[in-house]
Amino acid sequence: MKKRLLSAVMIISMAAVSLAGCGGSGASETKAAQEAAGTAEAGEQADAGAEKTGAEEGKSYTIATVVKDMSDPWCLRHQEGVDEYAKATGHNCYVKGPSKTDSAEQIQVIETLIEQDIDAICVVPIDPEACKPALAKAREKGIVVITHEAEGFDECDYDLEAFNNTEYGEAMMDELAKAMGEEGQYVTMVAFLSSTSHNQWMDAAVAHQKANYPNMELIPEERIECEDNMDMAYNKSKEIIKKYPEIKGFIGASSYDPPGAAKAIDELGMTGKIFAVGTGVPSVSGPYLESGSNPCVLCWDPALSGEAMCELAVMVLNGEKDKIATGFDLGIDGYGSINVNGTDISGSAILTINKDNMGDYQF
Repeated sequence: MKKRLLSAVMIISMAAVSLAGCGGSGASETKAAQEAAGTAEAGEQADAGAEKTGAEEGKSYTIATVVKDMSDPWCLRHQEGVDEYAKATGHNCYVKGPSKTDSAEQIQVIETLIEQDIDAICVVPIDPEACKPALAKAREKGIVVITHEAEGFDECDYDLEAFNNTEYGEAMMDELAKAMGEEGQYVTMVAFLSSTSHNQWMDAAVAHQKANYPNMELIPEERIECEDNMDMAYNKSKEIIKKYPEIKGFIGASSYDPPGAAKAIDELGMTGKIFAVGTGVPSVSGPYLESGSNPCVLCWDPALSGEAMCELAVMVLNGEKDKIATGFDLGIDGYGSINVNGTDISGSAILTINKDNMGDYQF
């Protein structure tokens, strides 16, 4: 929007200069400049509307977003995006969430919100299946429901993913294979065994390994659950390293899995011999990106997904579902050409962050 506003100002200025250079009278110059200003302003307003759906003629929607954990840097970054969207559009958008990553507490937050006067609720569910009754109730009340990290969820208007989940899992495995020299034992980690997206990523990663890296071996067969808790990831990783002394890799879905494993790797003096790759953010994984125990982390900017969820909610509220189709541009980085499959939507917002570029990402 700022770029469009700047363009409008430049058009107005150029029009005024051009008219002055033609030697017209002051009155005609002023009138022409005003007309140019009006045209530019109208164009800027139209462009802004195309970029993001603002409050229509003073009408403002109330959109509540529920994240997994209000103390988590990832969720706080998500909140930044929601706040920015509210500021840019005039809609009343805000974020709530449990004090810790607890499904029952998150559902209570959802239940409380749907009893309030809200138009839409955007949810990043800890346990999608457990959230179904509450979100079904929201839809019965006419509240628009947008979810994230819950592909295939059937109690929403749309589920938004930052990318194709299979491609994300494969990208993580490619990075781990590179670090491990394409051979050796590794384990998979998730926040919860009930986490839809986390398990989709790990399923895709393992299938990709079996198809492309035959000298790598998954151990143990069961998936390690760390409850979105770095201390738990750290302690379980130490146990794994002691139990499987030949292990060379950890691949984790939660943003706390790779740094938790990396902390164990560094403390046990295995830096450069064992590697942890997966979802992460520089604010948490930074020290381990520097040490090399996290060669890289992958993610998407949760601020942008927060904006995109709100934009989808507004489009549904405005009766614009017909526009939500493959190739549509939500006007948000990473969501410029979305893919739509029923109610599942995906963007192309994968980020790969290492020690060389981590300074570019302030979250």
